[in-house]
Amino acid sequence: MNVGGLAPAVVAAALFIARHALAEEPAPPTFGDETVGTGVVPGEVVVDLLDDATDADVADLGARYGLALRDASGWGRTHDRIEIAEVDAAREDALLRALSGDGRVEHAEPMGLYRATFVPDDPLYESRQWHLAHVGAERAWSYSCGRGITVAVVDTGIACFDEGPFSRGTDLAGTRCRGGWNFVDDAPSAADDHGHGTHVAGTIAQTTDNAMGTAGLAFCATLMPVKVLSRGGFGSTASVAEGIRFAADNGAQVINLSLGGPLRSRILEDAVDHALSRGAVVVAAAGNSGRSVGWPAAYPGVLAVSATDDRDRIAWFSSRGPEVGIAAPGVSVTQQTVCNGGKDRCEIFGTFNGTSMASPHVAGAVAMVEALGVTEPSAVRRVLSVTAHPRGDAHLYGAGVLDAGAAAGRAFWGHVLLRGLALAGLMALLARRVRRRGGRMRLGGAAWLGALVTSVGLFPVAPLLGLRAPGRLHLLVELASRPLGEWDLLLAGQALHRWLLLSSALPALGLTALAFANRRARPIVGGVAMGSAALLAQLAWSGDVAFVFGPWLARIWTAGSALLCLWIARIALDAKGA
Repeated sequence: MNVGGLAPAVVAAALFIARHALAEEPAPPTFGDETVGTGVVPGEVVVDLLDDATDADVADLGARYGLALRDASGWGRTHDRIEIAEVDAAREDALLRALSGDGRVEHAEPMGLYRATFVPDDPLYESRQWHLAHVGAERAWSYSCGRGITVAVVDTGIACFDEGPFSRGTDLAGTRCRGGWNFVDDAPSAADDHGHGTHVAGTIAQTTDNAMGTAGLAFCATLMPVKVLSRGGFGSTASVAEGIRFAADNGAQVINLSLGGPLRSRILEDAVDHALSRGAVVVAAAGNSGRSVGWPAAYPGVLAVSATDDRDRIAWFSSRGPEVGIAAPGVSVTQQTVCNGGKDRCEIFGTFNGTSMASPHVAGAVAMVEALGVTEPSAVRRVLSVTAHPRGDAHLYGAGVLDAGAAAGRAFWGHVLLRGLALAGLMALLARRVRRRGGRMRLGGAAWLGALVTSVGLFPVAPLLGLRAPGRLHLLVELASRPLGEWDLLLAGQALHRWLLLSSALPALGLTALAFANRRARPIVGGVAMGSAALLAQLAWSGDVAFVFGPWLARIWTAGSALLCLWIARIALDAKGA
């Protein structure tokens, strides 16, 4: 077969595929409790000990400083050693200085207070969710539904399970939920007794196409409920910090924080840094003060989300500043949630305002992009930023207003285009090398089938044909339109995909060991090796895939595997050696 004639055709195919005024800033809202305004719990401190601190260290610290230290949670006792103590307000400053100077203490701070950041409105029951259509949900669903990605909702809990007096939301019946912890009651059950967390979770992954209720953006994603806010909607520094650490340590690739407060905390910042170091994308509500961005949204590395209305105007309540990374709908956002403290199967379709409602749109979009194989956190943020609709003032909108459809399309077609070009280029180079050695490339249907399955997928044009409707067919269509190297992401999740076992030379080596002795099977061996080389070349070039050993080793692993696959392809496709 004439490879010189086929290469331009592949290139051509790849190219074809890829083708108002603000309201005056209000004063911060008041809630009838000065504790909320100051962001501090009077008479209580939080002490973050070294992770290897022992019970004896805790006892000695308590005796030395006259404190009754207690574990923030049972989980934390064996993980992060965050302790809580009640103190006399007159001694608090001196105690904090003394504790901060003790070598066994990482940080000692006043206990901060954080709250759910929605501005409640009178409940409205609507048949349409303007906000999902506004971020391009229908276009995004052509490419991804977030399969294989776990999103932790660090909030008031989620109505995910039938447990005691709490019940699973009827419109969450088809949504995957796993794990979780209740850091308010220090228990494994993270049921929602407030309603905020379930509303937030619905925007991320509400059961969709089930003939009831509302839809969610990344409806194939898995939700991890982490309860850090009480029935009143408030949570402490300790509970929020431990909730973030728990989510990161238990496999959440995306962490949504629809909460915030005015107090900066090193303990909370360390928890965020820990999550970022584990490869999680941390998305947080910018806040509802109408002024500066709150915490934890303002910490470096966090994707802070401001709120907009249906005309892309910044919401009057939305916090603003240089920390804002992106904007998303946060006005009149409708989802199913619980009422009556989550008991008696009480449910409503609540319409809420707030940056709390904006943040989960971005978290859902992150899950959709990661499910498409763009799993390196900085690459995910870059995709969202370059596809957002710019609005001019970065302090209000960051990179612009979220467009999940454009982000998913860019992630998908960007991969298809680069892999198709790589396949054509590598085929042409290999054919030239084989001819110079006096050989001849043996390419037929079997070789091209193997190359397509491992480079761009057997049927990458599926999104153009509208074949990705929700349902059982969805997974089959996703597998057909994605290369073999990403099947582990779809079938087993990102935890396995981060090892890049299929995105390597291993499939080609395994097929070589099994079938190379059979001359008739060698073309498919060569095709699989060639397609794998194209996929790996794209990964090495783009650097947009997460790897357990870090981004630089990811490039080395994929580049080295690509060279090995090219060598296998040369010996398998050379008709002279057959």
